[in-house]
Amino acid sequence: MFGKKKNSVELKADKSDLILDVKDLRVRYVTEDETVYAVNGVDLSLGYGKTIGLVGETGAGKTTTALSILRLVPSINGKVDCEKVIVDGYDMYAAAPHELEKIRGTNVSMIFQDPMTVLNPVMRVSDQIAESYRTHHGLSRKEAHEKAVEMLGKVGIPASRADEYPHQFSGGMKQRVVIAIALACHPHLLIADEPTTALDVTIQAQVLDLMKTLVREENTSLIMITHDLGIIAEICDYVAVMYAGNIIERGTLDDIFRRTMHPYTEGLFNSLPRLYGERVPLQPIPGLMPDPTVIPEGCKFAPRCRYATERCRKVRPVERKVSDTHTVTCCRYDEPDFRIERGK
Repeated sequence: MFGKKKNSVELKADKSDLILDVKDLRVRYVTEDETVYAVNGVDLSLGYGKTIGLVGETGAGKTTTALSILRLVPSINGKVDCEKVIVDGYDMYAAAPHELEKIRGTNVSMIFQDPMTVLNPVMRVSDQIAESYRTHHGLSRKEAHEKAVEMLGKVGIPASRADEYPHQFSGGMKQRVVIAIALACHPHLLIADEPTTALDVTIQAQVLDLMKTLVREENTSLIMITHDLGIIAEICDYVAVMYAGNIIERGTLDDIFRRTMHPYTEGLFNSLPRLYGERVPLQPIPGLMPDPTVIPEGCKFAPRCRYATERCRKVRPVERKVSDTHTVTCCRYDEPDFRIERGK
């Protein structure tokens, strides 16, 4: 078990019970022709040792949110505005570049979606893990190699394969190497960006079991980014549903799965096949997400929502607190008797 680390660079914010505290995060990509509004006022918080799933369709802004937390949005055309992004006590947007180098890897790490874009094809896998130990802990080459082999063992890769190259590994094994790199310095916060998307079902289950075990053993907080509600149900304590750059419903696992309130969240569940009970046709959500270069006047989901009224198309909804853990952003809940019809 790893407790809170003593920060190695100057703190820009006071410590709290939250490992992550994001307020009013906005990201846009500006080109000569247009501006893409990717993230539009996201608030996100997470306690130490907790897990949250960030779920939504492709293009909802999930990956951009994660990159913003690590301050990795490309500065060439990416513009980030926020009230605050605090990670393990650090103000990410007040930290100097040399401070960020220490924070990334030791306080927060990220597992990227495609391991082949992360791994260096001309470096042995053990050397790629050892690099973290040498950079962040100042270990000798021999000590770092021993630590790297030990970490490979934790993710199920035998020591005999430590000096092989990425092309000699299967997709699932490559992802295990990426997980080993991310966890090498025992970060307090791990961000996993659809880490099982490119894997077959059997390997997906193995990777998820591995992540659950390591997160539990290291007492690591986790943000799981996915479009797969099954993964969310298996691994997360909390859920934030994202649509067109906004979080439109958030709560505990029970809140979202058993007390669904937003029509978009309902649509995600209704589009899944049922394994038990009455067989009903799948109900895909009609249409597509709105053009991210144009911010609509009212609710962004209104054109696809079967409950939408004329008011929904004109009035932008605000977040409504349902309970201490559950919030929803939907205009229809201004009406006392409004309820969605889950599964119908």
